[in-house]
Amino acid sequence: MNTEVKNTIKATDRDAQYDESAKRLLGQKIILAHILVKTVDEFKGMDPKTVVPFIEGKPYISTIPVEPGLTNKRSEKGGQKIVGFNTENAEINEGLVRFDIVFYVRMKDGLSQIILNVEAQKNEPVGYELLNRAVFYVSRLISSQKERDFENTNYNDIKRVYSIWICMNMDANSMNHIHLTNDNLVGSYVWKGKMDLINIIMIGLSKQLPKRDDQYELHRLLGALLSKELTVDEKLNIIGNEYDIPVEENFRKDVGVMCNLSQGIKEDGIAIGEARIIISMYNNGFTAEQIAAATDKDIKDIEIIIRGKELATV
Repeated sequence: MNTEVKNTIKATDRDAQYDESAKRLLGQKIILAHILVKTVDEFKGMDPKTVVPFIEGKPYISTIPVEPGLTNKRSEKGGQKIVGFNTENAEINEGLVRFDIVFYVRMKDGLSQIILNVEAQKNEPVGYELLNRAVFYVSRLISSQKERDFENTNYNDIKRVYSIWICMNMDANSMNHIHLTNDNLVGSYVWKGKMDLINIIMIGLSKQLPKRDDQYELHRLLGALLSKELTVDEKLNIIGNEYDIPVEENFRKDVGVMCNLSQGIKEDGIAIGEARIIISMYNNGFTAEQIAAATDKDIKDIEIIIRGKELATV
């Protein structure tokens, strides 16, 4: 296996580890509470610390399949039907796409619940339009409730759902709420039902961390949390001091892991880029000695990269 391929595999592995650390941090209840107070009407204006108790149980992180028919769990135990999110047989479902974070929130009335899904994207995808994927995810959150949150045709029991997408490295900070609207085309009949069942929140994080103000309060928190540029101390200073978020050991550890992985990803990216330049020069007739002189690298390192390229093409 040549050097470039090895570096690419290593970078991919670090990317995967970085993503998992990011999900664990976003899945912290206090972080989810900060997201809730900026996106869900019932919680707007509240202190995030007072919202934490409304988040039920432990958020599911990378465990719930998105695919139709696999989001629900249906089983029998002691003659009683058991339904819930499908968290079993992770190995069998290894190749499936999974929600990043899914959790239930109890409303302030103490009776009703909503279901939230939080997804993080490093960049806006180029192969498809992100809003289309968000529509699919929020639709799955609705349809998967059948026989789990409501039975048969009891459609009045459908829970309101939110799919919240955090997209990094955008040109500017933004936040959009996409939801159902009602246009009267003929007459003005009022159809009974819930217009607020489907909610998509698209959050765009700019490459530059914004100064803290009311408008960009959530953007600054998420930007600091997910940044690949800030040091551990810089992240913890913003998170702990500006937002008064308790920085417990596990939280601090994940922040440290993310920062270390970020540095490794950068170094791997540089190494891959340099290897490509060296191979391109070699393909254009430069000798190993000439490449070493031009790139200020040891000739042995140049020869290793060239040999790796030649072995890869055998």
